[in-house]
Amino acid sequence: MEHPENNKAYKGLKVNDGVERLSSVNPYLSQRRVKRAALLSVDDYVQGILRGDVMILSRAVTLVESLLPEHQVVAQEIIERLLPYSGKSLRVGITGVPGAGKSTSIDAFGMHILQERGGKLAVLAVDPSSERSKGSILGDKTRMERLSARADAFIRPSASAGSLGGVARKTRETIILCEAAGYDTVFVETVGVGQSETAVCSMVDFFLLLQIAGAGDELQGIKRGIMEMADGIVINKADGANKEEAQRAAVHYRNALQLFPMPQSGIRPQVLTYSGFYDIGIKEVWDMIYDYIAKVKSNGAFEKRRNSQAKYWMYETINEQLRNRFYNACGVEEQLVHFEKELLDGRITSFAAASKMLEFYDSLIEK
Repeated sequence: MEHPENNKAYKGLKVNDGVERLSSVNPYLSQRRVKRAALLSVDDYVQGILRGDVMILSRAVTLVESLLPEHQVVAQEIIERLLPYSGKSLRVGITGVPGAGKSTSIDAFGMHILQERGGKLAVLAVDPSSERSKGSILGDKTRMERLSARADAFIRPSASAGSLGGVARKTRETIILCEAAGYDTVFVETVGVGQSETAVCSMVDFFLLLQIAGAGDELQGIKRGIMEMADGIVINKADGANKEEAQRAAVHYRNALQLFPMPQSGIRPQVLTYSGFYDIGIKEVWDMIYDYIAKVKSNGAFEKRRNSQAKYWMYETINEQLRNRFYNACGVEEQLVHFEKELLDGRITSFAAASKMLEFYDSLIEK
């Protein structure tokens, strides 16, 4: 850059060029560029999963979670090919209020089952996403220190991304992949808020509700909806000075369960106390789960529950596909903007606007 002040007409005046400004782009970027892994064929995915290759399993789960249509096509083909190899695992759903110790409990439960019975364990955790940034920490592995270090445990956190229904469907498909890869026990951890419990309950064989004592009014924990879904209730942090309080809370829950109608399984949920941090009472929790599974298999409730779940997810998928087709249809976005303006200007009601949008969509289908 030339400076006019350096002209000979200005005697005794000189402006230096200064320090050269470096480029903001890393000059070594082109040399260090990492090549993206090529998309494997469906056969490669299927064979890799069947032989228990964790890397290929992880990539297949990523395909299932992808929103790209081309990835979805490949993922569905992989799932269909692996469907005959699935269905043989024990699926356990785990829910509880934030702070109940879900991740710590999964670490303790998982270590017990791997050490006592062997096999392989898959943990599918749904992590809540920020409503503002849409980001998610995905930090469940940090709270499952022992399981994270084991080769026979597969931990896969997924972000809810504001769509619990979509994540739940993808979690169900991921269960199929994990079962085909030889994982005979699958834990599904819920977000721990609202409708996520219903979604997870509809994909597992045993739904475990974690509670803690001393978190306020006991009635706060006795909520009819979640209590009716639970197949077993355990009071965590029953250690030290909190042990007696946990036992009192267990009595409250047992009394409350007596007021509920008998579950479809024909087995009234048990209430136990344990400590996930100190590994106290873990064996008793597993004995409860296996006793329940043995009973529902003998009375036919196990098969009936899985058949009911399959139908539930068929209808859920239909609803999701209809929703996606509606919003992706040609001209729908423009019409939505138009009717939204009409609504905000007070010229039309919400119900009438929705009806006209559906009429517009019907006209597209007829064409």
